[in-house]
Amino acid sequence: MLVAVTPSGAGGRLRPLADDGTPAGGEEHVADLAGAVARVESRDRPRWLWPSTAEIYPRLVRAGVRVERCHDLELAEALLLGAEGAWGAPRTLAAASARLAGRPVPPDPPARAAEPPGLSQDSLFDAFDAPAVPLDELIAVYHEQRRRIEALPELPSAHDLAPRAGGMRTLVAAESAGALVAVEMGLAGLPWRADVHDTLLRELLGPPSPVGGPPARLAELGARLNDALGQRVHPDSPAELLRAFARAGIMLRSTRKWELEHVEHPAVPILLEYKELYRLWVAHGWTWLDQWVAGGRFRAEYIPGGVVSGRWATRGGGALQIPKIVRRAVVADPGWTFVAADAGQLEPRVLAAVSGDRRLARAAAEGDLYAALAADAFDGDRAKAKIALLGAMYGQTGGNAAPALAALRRFYPAAWDLVEEAARTGESGGLVRTWLGRTCPPASVTWREGYDEPGAEVESRGGARGRARGRFTRNFVIQGTAAEWALVLLARLRAALTGYRAELVFFQHDEVMVHCPRPEAEAVAAAVRAAGEEARRLLFGDTEVRFPLDVSIVERYSDAK
Repeated sequence: MLVAVTPSGAGGRLRPLADDGTPAGGEEHVADLAGAVARVESRDRPRWLWPSTAEIYPRLVRAGVRVERCHDLELAEALLLGAEGAWGAPRTLAAASARLAGRPVPPDPPARAAEPPGLSQDSLFDAFDAPAVPLDELIAVYHEQRRRIEALPELPSAHDLAPRAGGMRTLVAAESAGALVAVEMGLAGLPWRADVHDTLLRELLGPPSPVGGPPARLAELGARLNDALGQRVHPDSPAELLRAFARAGIMLRSTRKWELEHVEHPAVPILLEYKELYRLWVAHGWTWLDQWVAGGRFRAEYIPGGVVSGRWATRGGGALQIPKIVRRAVVADPGWTFVAADAGQLEPRVLAAVSGDRRLARAAAEGDLYAALAADAFDGDRAKAKIALLGAMYGQTGGNAAPALAALRRFYPAAWDLVEEAARTGESGGLVRTWLGRTCPPASVTWREGYDEPGAEVESRGGARGRARGRFTRNFVIQGTAAEWALVLLARLRAALTGYRAELVFFQHDEVMVHCPRPEAEAVAAAVRAAGEEARRLLFGDTEVRFPLDVSIVERYSDAK
């Protein structure tokens, strides 16, 4: 059963639908949308059809309403546009409805600014001020999405990994489930001890400056750096540092850590320590603590599919870049604990599964994939096996990687051919897809810093930019499929935790963390492992490849494996 929903003010409109989207009842206007959704959810447990989970579901969760399933029309539209070669086109309900009706398509609204929890989250989503979109338009767009899923076009030079209709249905369902998790996780928040964080900062940085400048330890390191270089520099200015080292007879291309580590000069260890502590002070210092931690929780806004590969992003707070040292402040509540799980060697195992390489799959049935590869084809040299596999996935084909790659190509040809074909497709300007059908951006919008101006057309064949796009597409098919496996795991785990007090509180690429009462910990750990196995079966069926999870039951995030 489906129920279509469009919000308006504090209320909205509902209409029950059959599974195929045809109306199964009349339209109902409700003054209290949260109350109406709660009643229908408890009675029928339908799949909710709505324009955007990110815009509707936070208000429901704040009112104590949890839904089991949904179809996020906006996320589905983005996936379909990509598959149809229109990556990045407007994806809102208004845009999709306009395309369907042949009207001018409005642009998507700009992304909202990040809102620290202490500023306005208490009043967010209390009502919807935007004009309500007619339910008929929502239902019509949903019908069209169903048709498009079943009739996805073949694209020239596409690198196809799976039957796309069934894969896209699974992907849309998983992306929609992920959107529910993202809202629930962001509002629940990650347990965070502000006092522990403050103590940590004082241990590393010294007391904060009373006038707002760098803390004591950074000021001390800055003075020592000036003495070592024999002149006054701003330690956070790369241009000044490069000039200072040049005056000392040391020519550097950058002040990045990997380059400084090869320089013998008394200023280098001071500068490296300064850079590490400066990064901590700026990214996770007292200002960050005051802005983003409130009531013992760090609440970030998670964005499913926020990265082109399907990985998540966040808006505000840097939740996906928490340094290991700062994780000491992530402490479970009294009487509670964390169940943390990490999928080791995820992308190499995905390559084994999607390529159908039987020999690689047998190695991926082992606990340590690289050790199994080493014993099978690399004379017991685990490091060489790892270099070969990572080089194949990331396009590191020269230097010390060349002999290892030659062995990989000889012993695991199906795996090699898959990533090579994806690279050739990307170099020629073509599109590649993940296992479930997420499509990479076209060459004109893929580029990042270091490859001319953003948005520049990539050379159709050859050239540095073409080769760089090939490296991008060869990894896209693997990283994107790994993101799909993790997303399905997350969706299955969320369902398994129904009835427990446990809460999903953190998710990052191949890592998930649940906060639960101690008596529930073992059951939650079992649910995490079961969800990983379900994700494997759902995506890859009868494969030898295994996706082992390192599961820890810990009081602090920093203690997880």
